[in-house]
Amino acid sequence: MKTTPVSIFAFLLFFLLCQNTFAQMDKTYLRHFPAATWTAPQIVLQTKDSTDFKPSIQIGTLLQAVGVLREFPLTAAQNANPNFNNRWGRQMNIYRARILVGGNLTKKTSFFMETDIATPIGFTSTTGSKTMQVNPIILDAQIEHTFSKKIGVIAGLMLVGNTRNALQGAASLMGLDFGYFQYPYNLFETSALQNNFGRDVGVNVRGFLANERLEYRVGMFAGRNIDALGTLRYIGRLNYNFFDKEQDLYYTGTTLGKGKIFAVGGGVDFQDRYQNLAVDAFLDIPLGSAGSLTANTAFTYINGGDNPNQQALSVRIPTQTIQFLELGYYFKKAKLQPYLKYEAQNIDATLLQSRGLNTEVFNTLNNNRRMGIGINYFFAGYNANVKLLYENVSYGRTNLNGTNAETASRSEIWLQFQIFVF
Repeated sequence: MKTTPVSIFAFLLFFLLCQNTFAQMDKTYLRHFPAATWTAPQIVLQTKDSTDFKPSIQIGTLLQAVGVLREFPLTAAQNANPNFNNRWGRQMNIYRARILVGGNLTKKTSFFMETDIATPIGFTSTTGSKTMQVNPIILDAQIEHTFSKKIGVIAGLMLVGNTRNALQGAASLMGLDFGYFQYPYNLFETSALQNNFGRDVGVNVRGFLANERLEYRVGMFAGRNIDALGTLRYIGRLNYNFFDKEQDLYYTGTTLGKGKIFAVGGGVDFQDRYQNLAVDAFLDIPLGSAGSLTANTAFTYINGGDNPNQQALSVRIPTQTIQFLELGYYFKKAKLQPYLKYEAQNIDATLLQSRGLNTEVFNTLNNNRRMGIGINYFFAGYNANVKLLYENVSYGRTNLNGTNAETASRSEIWLQFQIFVF
């Protein structure tokens, strides 16, 4: 059997759990996937030395089932053909199926692991093959030691990013999913940064300053590496809270009327000549007697650099800007939350002109925009809810003559049901 760093890390965590030298468990709730309204029973591990040693394990799950209607993206020739009918693709699948395991090892040491599925269960390709048997993957595997409020260390396989939306917990999102372009090069092992669903292996230092209102994160990660001799990837982030003090490792996307948050943040992400700079703001406050307003916005600038090496990140990550906005209102009595969303990815491949690239065509073909309107029904808060989303998607295509590019649009309709307990 092939031994991987993830399997080694999983074994070490299991080994730690079996030791009998743990200190007193910290009563502080593990800071992952915040604001759950149901808590799984704790499994208390007794030790021989003293009944005071009570490390804990907490087990949960996140399940998201979706139905999707997606309009077929037409070519210019298909669009010009009066006999060609617009077609809609239909999907029903399990989008996320996670098992979560977390716990406190000592007063200051905790761990978190979760599995997920690599491909949605029930996904049908354009060739007609249907994915039903899906092997689970290790999505997160990390251990955290907090020396004090001012400094803590997290090591292992974890979610990385420099914007708030990229670091939100999947269970507490306001939108149906993360921003489509918050992980433009982080999603898969074959992506430019060789990540997996936004996760990378590394070490993250995190703490709180200024009366615990200013959070900092400084991380060092493997990033892209083609010969084991490459540079590391570095990510830094600052986040300042003006009202409620957020302490959770993963940010919330909406408090469902239970908080008062105004936070501004920003971050950097770089490796070799690749640079990613971002600023963001989040507002979740009571507004009127009916409920609360939630707004989440971010602006990102990405520059892949101008390294002529064909293996360089610049070849895979052209210069671009990404805009993200969510705006919603939660009605407390009805438990409904209508919202609007806007995202845009604007490509500028000027630095790649030296390779003979027609940048005007390249930019048009790769620019993206998504505008949507949705409504959420949180009938059991984060633990059980239903989300409906309509999106208009702009995409680039070659024109009818095949000599240039143009922009077209299509529609998508998503319905998602979520169950979450942790």
